[in-house]
Amino acid sequence: MWTPEGKRPIVTVTGSHQKTCVFGTLTINGKQLFRQYKTFDQYSFISYLRDLKRKFHKLILFLDRAPQHYRSKRVKAYLERNSDAMIVEYLPKGSPDLSAVEECWRQGKYDLLVSKYYPRFAKLKTAITNYYRIKRFGLNIIKYLIRESTNLC
Repeated sequence: MWTPEGKRPIVTVTGSHQKTCVFGTLTINGKQLFRQYKTFDQYSFISYLRDLKRKFHKLILFLDRAPQHYRSKRVKAYLERNSDAMIVEYLPKGSPDLSAVEECWRQGKYDLLVSKYYPRFAKLKTAITNYYRIKRFGLNIIKYLIRESTNLC
């Protein structure tokens, strides 16, 4: 935003405290799956895992250590029941640089939020849905997986 020197910029905000949550997956061959949910909890994560299984059948998941990904008994039970189709590897704590999906979140935040105003929360949610449905990130997943984390030393 450009403003004249000495003038205070006026930023319009909605004041809303509504939330939305997006789960995302990128594959080595360039496929991706993003889903938006009302909450970031064990139930939405299990729903997302079901969508993943339906789309990809067998997969290795590299997950960060968000509590919703590993602390819930329901999530643990779901992953155990589906261990023939889903292998889970947890990324080291504090290592977002090892997750390509973090780059998707960074790009999305920039593309969706910088210098943009959404008069209603529903408009923002629609913009998020459309963005992640259309955007192709083309990231090299293998480069992320072989990076060394500075936090591991």
